[in-house]
Amino acid sequence: MITTRDIAKMIDHSLLKPEMDAETVRKGCELALRFDTASVCVKPCDLPIAAEVLKGSDVRLSTVIGFPHGSNRTDIKVAEAERAMEDGAEELDMVLNIGRLISGENGYVQEDIRQVVEAAHRRGVLVKVILENAYLNDAQKKTACLLCESAGADFVKTSTGYAASGATLPDLKLMRATCSDKVRVKAAGGVRTLDAVLACRAVGCTRCGATTTAVILEEAALREKAGTLKEADPDTVVLGQGY
Repeated sequence: MITTRDIAKMIDHSLLKPEMDAETVRKGCELALRFDTASVCVKPCDLPIAAEVLKGSDVRLSTVIGFPHGSNRTDIKVAEAERAMEDGAEELDMVLNIGRLISGENGYVQEDIRQVVEAAHRRGVLVKVILENAYLNDAQKKTACLLCESAGADFVKTSTGYAASGATLPDLKLMRATCSDKVRVKAAGGVRTLDAVLACRAVGCTRCGATTTAVILEEAALREKAGTLKEADPDTVVLGQGY
C-alpha cells in the first residue's frame, strides 16, 4: 500500500523561479515542512533563508550548480558547490556541460561531474546530475547516464524545467534501464499531478521535482483515505512541460 508520506518523500519542492523574493522562499520552505517533503530545492543565494526555516527538520536542503545551462567552467562549479555546502546544502543538482556532451567530449563531461561529486561526497552530500534531455538524442542520453555513473553521481535527472521540454516517461525508462541500481533517477519538468508522480514511480523514479506540491499531496491524502492511492499505469499518463 502506498501512503501519502511515500509520495511526499519523493518530492523535491522546487523554489527556483528567478522572480521569487525572500518571503516567497520562506513560505515555500514552510509548505515543504508542512507536507514533510524529501527536500526543498532553492537558488544558491536563498540557501541561508531556507536553512533557517528548515533547521532541525528532516526536509533536506538542496540547491542547483551550473544552473540552468551547465556551461560554467569546472572549477567554478566546484567553487559554487563548496560555497553551497558551507551555506547548508545537503544535496546538489548540477547541470552537466550540455554542449561538450553533444560535441562528443565525453572525457570533459565525466571529469566535470567527477570533480563536483568528489567535493560533495567528502562532505556526505548527494549529487544529482541534470542531463537536460530536451537537447539530446537517445544515444546521447545513454552516454550521459553512463558518464554520470562512472563519475560517481548519486542520481541522474531529466531536466532543469527551463528548456523546451521536461521529463517524459520514455526518457525515464531509458535512464532507469541504462544506469545500475547504484544510481537513482529523478524526474523534473512537467510533474504537476499525483498521477504524474505515480507514473514516474512506476517506471523507477525515486524523486520528482515539483512546484505543485500542495496539490499533489492533498490529492494523495484524499486517495489514501478512500483506499484508492495505488500505482499508476504509466502508459495512460502524459507529463506536462515546465515546473
